[in-house]
Amino acid sequence: METGIKSLDGIKDASIDFVSKKLTIETEGRVDFASLRGKIEGIVKRIEPDVRVNLVDSAHSAEVEENGEEFSRKREISRLIAGGLLFGAAVLFHFSSWIELTLFLASYIIVGGDVILRAVKGILRGQVFSEHFLMSVATIGAFFVGAYAEGVAVMIFYLVGELFQDMAVDHSRKSISSLMDIRPDYANLKEGMELKRVSPEEVRVGDIIVIKPGEKIPLDGRVVDGYSTVDTSALTGESVPRDLEPGKEALSGFVNKNGVLTVEVTKEFGESTVSKILDLVQNASSRKAPTENFITKFARYYTPVVVFGALALAVIPTLVIPGAAFSDWLYRALVFLVVSCPCALVISVPLGFFGGIGGASKRGILVKGSNFLEALNDVEAVVFDKTGTLTEGVFEVTAVNSGHGFDEEELIRYAAYAESYSNHPIASSIAAAYSGDVDKAKITKHQEIPGQGVKVRIDGKEVLTGNARLMAIEGIEYGDAEEFGTVVHVAIDRIYAGNIVISDKVKGDAGVAIRELKALGIGKTVMLTGDLKAVGEKIGNQLGIDEVYSELLPVDKVEKIESMEIKKSGKGKIVFVGDGINDAPVLARSDIGIAMGGLGSDAAIEAADIVIMTDEPSKVATAIKIARKTRGIVIQNIVFALGIKAVFLILGAFGVATMWEAVFADMGVAIIAIFNAMRVLNTKNL
Repeated sequence: METGIKSLDGIKDASIDFVSKKLTIETEGRVDFASLRGKIEGIVKRIEPDVRVNLVDSAHSAEVEENGEEFSRKREISRLIAGGLLFGAAVLFHFSSWIELTLFLASYIIVGGDVILRAVKGILRGQVFSEHFLMSVATIGAFFVGAYAEGVAVMIFYLVGELFQDMAVDHSRKSISSLMDIRPDYANLKEGMELKRVSPEEVRVGDIIVIKPGEKIPLDGRVVDGYSTVDTSALTGESVPRDLEPGKEALSGFVNKNGVLTVEVTKEFGESTVSKILDLVQNASSRKAPTENFITKFARYYTPVVVFGALALAVIPTLVIPGAAFSDWLYRALVFLVVSCPCALVISVPLGFFGGIGGASKRGILVKGSNFLEALNDVEAVVFDKTGTLTEGVFEVTAVNSGHGFDEEELIRYAAYAESYSNHPIASSIAAAYSGDVDKAKITKHQEIPGQGVKVRIDGKEVLTGNARLMAIEGIEYGDAEEFGTVVHVAIDRIYAGNIVISDKVKGDAGVAIRELKALGIGKTVMLTGDLKAVGEKIGNQLGIDEVYSELLPVDKVEKIESMEIKKSGKGKIVFVGDGINDAPVLARSDIGIAMGGLGSDAAIEAADIVIMTDEPSKVATAIKIARKTRGIVIQNIVFALGIKAVFLILGAFGVATMWEAVFADMGVAIIAIFNAMRVLNTKNL
């Protein structure tokens, strides 16, 4: 379908995700989408008559659905039981030859009629080399050489295999679809004193909504009334609860646990966190990994080759080997055909990658495509931003050094008053460290000195707070702080009163993240920061980071990444991990951009290739572990499927393998490979 749709005029790209059943097309130039839709439906119907196309919206997205899936499965089970009973009767009881043949034929038609019909339709549409064609030729050929039981058995086991295959794929679909449960069904819109239940799409920015206990928060907003605990696991994959109170941000997808919350909406549904995550998960498989693309191309050429190989196996030996019986070599060729079907590879490989994306999502790691998941296997260096990534990004007072007759409480009080008009994070941290209330009526002659600090009068006293440059300009002798961090010096009536040290707190699992990356064999860890060199080197040494570059502007960070790109190996990948807000240029420039703390950060979701929703640096190592597990399972399936098929193709050619073994080499291998691929969904013990 993809190949056919891509060949249409005006189509730049087309991708079908068989798990979410969504067809996504990218057009170029101005396109008449109404006529294009008709052509797309024609291609889909020609290839899969039982599939219908539903237009989802005008943004070139459609869903392909199988008609009556549940009914179709029940019908297949009924056919399997009826055909199986007739087959069992023919095998177990001794009938005359014509009755036995009649029972086998009836069983064959009941079980394999649809397969033959699909093969014929495929040939009429120019699609000769399909699995239905291979099964039809092999089983009809078995009847011609007198192997009635084996011919019917192949078709019965093929149908059993198809049922198991569908069940396995459906299970995987449901596992992925469970991630879609975060989508809210409704919002309680407050209109005056009444609540009206509406669709989340109807709510606008500034509207007031009410979330009752047990309900999902439908849109992003700010709590204006109420206190409650919310479950964030749907977004983060972690069960740690979060407390909400007036002024706190409430994100769509959270589940309200106890109290009633009144929330002012800050984003429309299409821009909300839950909407962006849904879009990410639904479209993740549209970016296919190189291994997926290889298997698709491989299967396209592999099937015709084995068909012609089977034809040669049936004809050539009878012409060159004296006394060779055509029926014997035809039987071997039929076994060859049954074994050759590439179902195991074509289904299990993309299922493995999508399972990896689903497993990562359960851990709060959103991967935008299987190409990025596969690229994580080749990481040579991981580069971290500091603030908001390895550190909390929340400044706090870590030391108060008073002197000249002033105590610590007095120093903090004067500094809090002086900084009370500022919204700077440093001013906020000083205000948080002061236990009392600031009476702004006591403040006069407030003067902010850009790049230096603040000069104010408090209760008639002149107070200076700022950096060393301010003290030097004012001619005040000051002392250096022994602690690392941002130093705020304070002078009262021209007397140096001491200094306050403010630092950013290192995240609890930042050290674990670096150790786990080194344990995984990542060659180099680097930290880039705009902070002072002394601060950067202290944190780098504390965490065990290999290289630290400090006092960088965003453009300098891009240059550092580019210089590392030159030195890496041809296949190697460089990962940049940033907070996604001011690191967008570096996230976009690196091979793989990972955004930390994606909750509520539009820039993170837009700029990065992978978004870590839990704000934990250690999840970078978890993502690499999931990528390695996914690739391992995919390679297992490829080696297993091709290895078993190669063995049975050789055994079939030499007349050792029968149709019974051929069924295992085809559908048995496919079922095992599919169930193996589903293991990647389990990421708990990584």
